[in-house]
Amino acid sequence: MLVHICCSVDSHFFLQKLQHAYPNEKLVGFFYDPNIHPFSEYELRLLDVKRSCSKLGIPLHVGDYNYEGWLEAVRGLEGEPEKGKRCAVCFDNRLEASAQKALEIGEKVLTTTLLTSPKKSLDQLGNALRLIADRYHLDIAVPDFRKGGGTQEQFALAKEAMLYHQDYCGCIFALSVQRDQQQRFADELSSPLRPQILPSSIEERIVLYETVMECEAQKTPFKLVREKFLNYRLLRSWVKKSNQDVVPSYVLFYSTCKKEKIKANIEFINEGVGFFGKEEARFIALETFNTLANTHYVSVKEMLQNPPTVEIEMAFRNTFMKSPFASLTPLIVLDEVNIGAYELFLQSKTYHDIRENLVLIS
Repeated sequence: MLVHICCSVDSHFFLQKLQHAYPNEKLVGFFYDPNIHPFSEYELRLLDVKRSCSKLGIPLHVGDYNYEGWLEAVRGLEGEPEKGKRCAVCFDNRLEASAQKALEIGEKVLTTTLLTSPKKSLDQLGNALRLIADRYHLDIAVPDFRKGGGTQEQFALAKEAMLYHQDYCGCIFALSVQRDQQQRFADELSSPLRPQILPSSIEERIVLYETVMECEAQKTPFKLVREKFLNYRLLRSWVKKSNQDVVPSYVLFYSTCKKEKIKANIEFINEGVGFFGKEEARFIALETFNTLANTHYVSVKEMLQNPPTVEIEMAFRNTFMKSPFASLTPLIVLDEVNIGAYELFLQSKTYHDIRENLVLIS
């Protein structure tokens, strides 16, 4: 039996139920989900599916990430609601590729872990499976493992196995609607121009779950614990001198302005720090930053291309501000700081968020 797999939270439960319900069937997994956006999220979900299949002894095949093909398939259906026409086309797209894979490797029965997702319609999925199976002359399995407390059991198993539990279906259209309804910033749709891993980003989760797999391979006891915190994303910024020339600038984490565009003077300089007349902003000479952060940048341009970690930025902020409170003061690094007029544009977002941390158990 070929089992199309959408994510580890669904598959970990569904595959175990299939093993019990079909003890004489050899189960083969197939991860084909070009709907998942962005690609880093696709990589994260695939990583955890591999981890789950390894735990269960299920061989796994991986299809192509044909995102452009999937977008073309759902063109014109972008505004459809969840469980609407776009989902039907999405199911057809993924199940047809699954049917082709089944024929390629000699499997005669087809099913999908989407059947256990509480966000999906069983009837819609059953109809999609039947149409695909008729076209490719396959048998299908359409079990309902949700009933009788199945969904609660599914989430309990996922929690016990410490699987990655995503909070949106996968596609960009469902994500955008869901974040609008939650009145929540969709940080999944943004990524830094500079190569830096940001808190609670998909990239940070990938590093986390790679560490999880290492701990499991080495049989190192651990737990994943959640943390509430104030997250931050820099969206856009620049600094201009009075002559309107843009100067290289590096905005440090948690720098926040009430107004996005400000004109004022650096009123005085003390130990390489220029004090701006508005928004309590501080312009910091690169030499001063290097001294306090123990870095060795020769220019702000180099700093932009090879940024410090967020941890280094936060350690600098805490040392520099010497405040017992969470500081949102704008801190901007320049190659050099001079008395005179400057213009600062700073667009950023602060928001409540949750991240997972790995705790080693001694």
